[in-house]
Amino acid sequence: MKELWVELDESLPEDKKGKLLKSAAQFCDAVFVGAKDVENAKKTGSKVASVSGEPDINVLSVFDREKMKELKGKGKSVAVKVTIEGKADEETAIEAAELSEYIIVYTPDWKIIPLENLIAKTRGKTKLLAEVSSAKEAKLALETLELGADGVVLKTADVQQLRETADFAKKESLKLELVAVRVVELKEIGTGARVCIDTVDLMKPGEGILVGTQSSGLFLVQAEVHESPYVETRPFRVNAGPLSLYTLSSPSRTRYLSELKSGAEVLIVDREGKVRLTNVARAKIEWRPMLLIEAEHKGKRIKTIAQNAETIRVVTPEGSKSVTDLEKGDKILARVEEGGRHFGTLVKEEAVIER
Repeated sequence: MKELWVELDESLPEDKKGKLLKSAAQFCDAVFVGAKDVENAKKTGSKVASVSGEPDINVLSVFDREKMKELKGKGKSVAVKVTIEGKADEETAIEAAELSEYIIVYTPDWKIIPLENLIAKTRGKTKLLAEVSSAKEAKLALETLELGADGVVLKTADVQQLRETADFAKKESLKLELVAVRVVELKEIGTGARVCIDTVDLMKPGEGILVGTQSSGLFLVQAEVHESPYVETRPFRVNAGPLSLYTLSSPSRTRYLSELKSGAEVLIVDREGKVRLTNVARAKIEWRPMLLIEAEHKGKRIKTIAQNAETIRVVTPEGSKSVTDLEKGDKILARVEEGGRHFGTLVKEEAVIER
């Protein structure tokens, strides 16, 4: 699990600090504050890190081996903050990793190479946290060298940046509830513009993306990972269906498939509901014959449309099944929730009917 800390600037107005601390209590593993904010931060129930006072985690702004030993001898948790401007600073961080629970690194110039070096050399010795100033920088730090840093310290006054960073940093713990819905109707329909979503990632059996004609019912369509005597596997691809279908670009936001293009974000989901974020490499549109699939769950009917071909497979509780082999009564996995969206966001007070 990646760690997320937020660092509060002491000069912020008290109302902004209050909002950040309130959000931090929901999303963060710790808040990094100045001495005068330690007690207020503790009142929110958050774990507190500071360079002074009586915090939960004592942060040293300069590596001091004797001070670290003294704090450790008192049973204190210790973090060391190191600015990486050259090889000597890297060596300092590696040395500090032997004694401290956390290393907080700030890389003012080169963002990736120093992090790669430190991830490789401190892995398993300490928790390496990268200081960042935006959700974009956090994403880069958490993905560097594939493993990523162990966490980030987000220095911001923007609650929205904190929430966006939390969406990414905490995605490993996120699960969507999927249910087995019963197929009640299958109908071959005309030719339409379907899109293959080619991602920058690789998927395995049981993984794909959620799509549907209604935002309230999204079916799990598997990536092209199934072996076939006629076509090669494409583990980066999901043949998702017509451009007008919905999919999830975040746990709480839908987008039309027509909006997905190179660089766009989309969620990969597996049969257990585990989620990870990826990006689109390309969206490949071609005209193909279509198949309407209708299913039912607790009296609610949901629908999707897929290309009518053997290579398109939906995920079942036990495995996967080609849409051309589906029969009435088959159980397939879907996400069923409240429907009706305004530009992709659920507005519970708004009445929207999707048929």
